[in-house]
Amino acid sequence: MTLPGLTKARSMGPVADAVEQAGGNVARVFSSADLSLKLIDQPERLIPLRDQLTLLECAAREIADPALPARLSLQAGVSGLGAYGDYILAATHLEAAIGRASLTMGSLLQSSTSMQFYVRDGMAHWCYVVTERCDVGRQKNEILALGYMMDLTRRFLGRTWVPQQATLSGSELQSRTQVETALSTDVSLGAIAGLVFPEEELAAANPKRSACSARECPQEPIVDDLVVCVEHLIALALLEGRPSIDWVAARVGMSRRSFQRRLSERGLTFEMVLRTVLEREAEYLLADPRCSISQAAYELGYADAAHFSRAFVGWKGMSPRTWRAAAYELKNGSYSRRHPGR
Repeated sequence: MTLPGLTKARSMGPVADAVEQAGGNVARVFSSADLSLKLIDQPERLIPLRDQLTLLECAAREIADPALPARLSLQAGVSGLGAYGDYILAATHLEAAIGRASLTMGSLLQSSTSMQFYVRDGMAHWCYVVTERCDVGRQKNEILALGYMMDLTRRFLGRTWVPQQATLSGSELQSRTQVETALSTDVSLGAIAGLVFPEEELAAANPKRSACSARECPQEPIVDDLVVCVEHLIALALLEGRPSIDWVAARVGMSRRSFQRRLSERGLTFEMVLRTVLEREAEYLLADPRCSISQAAYELGYADAAHFSRAFVGWKGMSPRTWRAAAYELKNGSYSRRHPGR
């Protein structure tokens, strides 16, 4: 079974800004993609890749701008991709930057996509592939990726640089002129999306390296396990309310019965995984002094603070208030006294 791909929610804010600036309805766009508006303020949250693709499609349709993905990626640039972008921009030269981008996409940015890089007959080929089957928004996602790829390359070769060839997959490119104008290059159609340019350009030095080092780059993939994927989906659903088992099962492409069986094979039930996520999210919320216990209860789908407190005592053996005070003391009291230099 192929698990649904996940991606960082980093494009949510820029998409919302673009829709709003164009006079579109941001709430309608997010609702159409079945995504919470709260994601705008949570760029590190993982969401299903197919939801991002759907959001791009809905946003472009809302404001009648088929070139929106290209504008988003070129405006935000590689530096807007968080740790992934920082790691790439720390490379000494273009070939190393492309190598970093290709090798760490699955660990730092998103799964169910891949980048391929090779040199043939004096030409460098840098390709982008969506490995998950997605019927909506695939080409829009490729346009988004192509924009980021061109932004990175232009950081080394100059803002007027254009590839010898820029390609998108598919048999048709709607509004070709708008897309090509946004990317500032001609675009052809083929079996795979990507850029082709002379091999000698790979030696271009980085004019402005970031401070990120290779040691700071995580190597574990974002998700490679059903349970981990389910935990992320539950956390995403909690932004709008408590998810049902049927909702989660549908998101991983299974029937309820098959989903329960797959969890059972791992010695788990849906309720056990839900509890793990609720406990983790509760700790995150209570660690924020601005979040009241009543607000934490609401965010986690409890009827009131009393129901949340009873559940929390079952997890931790103490009330949310006591746990919060102990966590605060550990962070700002005992820890500071033991490590006065920190």
